Amino acid sequence: MTAPHPYADSLARIPVRRHEVAVQGGTTAYWEYGPSAAEHTIVAVHGFRGEHHGLEPVVAHLDGIRVLMPDLPGFGETAPLPGRRHDLAAYAEWLADFVAATAPGAVILGHSFGSIVVAAAVAGGLDTPRVILVNPIGAPALEGPRGILTRLAVFYYWAGAKLPRPIGSAVLRSGLIVRVMSMSMTKTRDRALRRFVHDQHDTYFSRFADRDVLHDAFLASVSNDIRAYAPAIHQPTLLVAAVQDDITPIEAERHLATLFPDAQLVEIDGVGHLIHYETPRPAAKAIRRFLQPSADGTR
Repeated sequence: MTAPHPYADSLARIPVRRHEVAVQGGTTAYWEYGPSAAEHTIVAVHGFRGEHHGLEPVVAHLDGIRVLMPDLPGFGETAPLPGRRHDLAAYAEWLADFVAATAPGAVILGHSFGSIVVAAAVAGGLDTPRVILVNPIGAPALEGPRGILTRLAVFYYWAGAKLPRPIGSAVLRSGLIVRVMSMSMTKTRDRALRRFVHDQHDTYFSRFADRDVLHDAFLASVSNDIRAYAPAIHQPTLLVAAVQDDITPIEAERHLATLFPDAQLVEIDGVGHLIHYETPRPAAKAIRRFLQPSADGTR
């Protein structure tokens, strides 16, 4: 990394410990932030092509809360699941087993593609008292404001999977393509913050195991959304959505909130699909408020 980290001082005050655990026949790497005896524990699931570093700016504003952040199978320091296609069902089953092994009863948080994984897992029976979805995928990506770009991405990942392996892998790890993706999602006009966001993507966006895992995960991310799972999630649910999100427009997020039996929607203006990088403080504030019990004891 070359750009200054705007949240480094806050993050440095939070203790962090790296762990590994056996899940689904493989080894999952995860990081534990905050005090081990904290009142609240959150298991946080990152988005497509990312790894645990992506959600650290939010963790930097959640001091006093214990957060476990794994790298998804096939990304970061977690190897692919042995003998499995990395579709949504595989990721949802992996998450349920990971939580059972590390933090039964924890609050579950998912960002972007992670929000789909979390929704599928919870709807499938993952036991959790509350659910938090940041930049939730509340509509098909192909129907979003940038549906044309999504179709181009479909071709890009298809070509990367079909080309001779050395060429395809190089295309999928292309720094130029990563920068275009980063620029298309970043909304802030703060030059220092933009440099940080681009640097994060440059550093972590290509840490996938191989092109097969990447293609599987991409198909899972664009072929599913949360709407199908929302009615089956009866736990109190927080949706943290961005007004300028190009993946899921805010109108779709507002509709998504109505599909849950018990959900509240927090809208953050001036940001798109990168709430975790550009506006982590208001996101963390909403999370803290959501975790506090209400006067009638239901929250």
